[in-house]
Amino acid sequence: MTRHFLACALASFAAMAAGCAGLGVKYPPTPPELPAQWSALPPPPAATAPDLHGWWKAFGDPALDAVVERALKDNLDVAQAVERLQAARGLDHHSGDRFLPSLKGKTDDLFDPDASASFFVAGFDSVWEFGFFGRATGAERAARGQLQSSVAEVKAARVTVIAEVVRNWVEMRAAQQRVRLLTDLRDERARRVDLVETRAKLRMASPVDVAKAHGELARAESALMDPKQAYDTASRQLAVLLGMNAPDAAWETVADVPQLGDWKLDGAPAELLRTRPEIAKAEADVVRAAGELGLARAEMYPSIGLGASMIWSTNIVSYRRTHTHGIASVGPVLDIPLFDWGMRAAAAHASRHQFQATVLAYRQSVLQGVAEVQTALDNLQAQRERERHSLDAWQASTVADNAMATRTRLKLASELDRADTRVAVAEAGVDMVDARATRDLAYVALFKALGGAPVVADEDSDAEAAR
Repeated sequence: MTRHFLACALASFAAMAAGCAGLGVKYPPTPPELPAQWSALPPPPAATAPDLHGWWKAFGDPALDAVVERALKDNLDVAQAVERLQAARGLDHHSGDRFLPSLKGKTDDLFDPDASASFFVAGFDSVWEFGFFGRATGAERAARGQLQSSVAEVKAARVTVIAEVVRNWVEMRAAQQRVRLLTDLRDERARRVDLVETRAKLRMASPVDVAKAHGELARAESALMDPKQAYDTASRQLAVLLGMNAPDAAWETVADVPQLGDWKLDGAPAELLRTRPEIAKAEADVVRAAGELGLARAEMYPSIGLGASMIWSTNIVSYRRTHTHGIASVGPVLDIPLFDWGMRAAAAHASRHQFQATVLAYRQSVLQGVAEVQTALDNLQAQRERERHSLDAWQASTVADNAMATRTRLKLASELDRADTRVAVAEAGVDMVDARATRDLAYVALFKALGGAPVVADEDSDAEAAR
């Protein structure tokens, strides 16, 4: 499936890059397509798209669902991104106001040198700059690109928050289970120490066996420290993600690690990569840079507009109004760059390089997205196999322990033999918890790579309107 995904990804993004040529930027080159050999790859077979908008619900954990919903509402990083989006919305809505008529009122007092007369002057100036030479289009593109970028940043914040919440939740639950199983293992090691010491008193075991049993108990005690610290770290980080200053006391209740069970990915159409916020933001940066390049090139040409002025002058003698005169004028406004033209040309040249840099960054984001998804797919498959084998090992250890319990009850085996099989069950249980948690984390990494997050109607409409 990985090869199919790669083929589909490359073909899809070749088409997507070609779509950027529809920006209509005539002055700089249009964003280059991805390497030509990509578009020559055959299309992959049709695949059913996974659920990107509620992927964490595959764990079937209502408590996790509630924590994710709470994080989406209370997370401070998401709130900051939303505020920046609101700012971009306002700027985008008024991006063309620069090319609407402006009106400025003014007053002044003019005095005659012989102090025999004074004048009160009031008037209005109006300027209407035309968006010629690409100025209007450039300003619109720059604002549109900024809006698209802000939408992508909100999406990125949500994707990251959800992935981090689920990751910390899995690690917290896995740490709880490790503590429980390692406590059982420690207890079995302690019980084994007692049995070995008893056998040593009966001269059925050597001092070496006693020392070895004590060493195993010490290692079991030490092993408990790591999962306890992991629980504290995960729970505190989870509290931060939810905008809380301390972990929720309800999380202390021990629960199982979220389990995917038989879940598997039937297919992942490459078009899903368009949901990656990094790629969406890279596309937005191309649009914004194209607008800024258009504005920089337009500054090399004259600014043309229409100006109008109306002035009233009132002659005041001894604080008594005598007569008023008004003058009106209308005419073109022309601002021609002359001595600073070299600076403007240099600015346009720099903007061109900035534009090309955003195109390269866009291509890089596509390659990075393909690599991350492919890696996540391979890792998820590998961890699924590991979980299955660890489950088989735990079941085999349980069967062996049950058999040994029967032999012990029938006096065909010693309590020390039973202690060994119970230790094996506890160790296999720890391995199974680790394998399950690792598979869960691989699942989280896949959907983070795909940009999985809930759809928010307002932001989705912003993105569509900005395209």
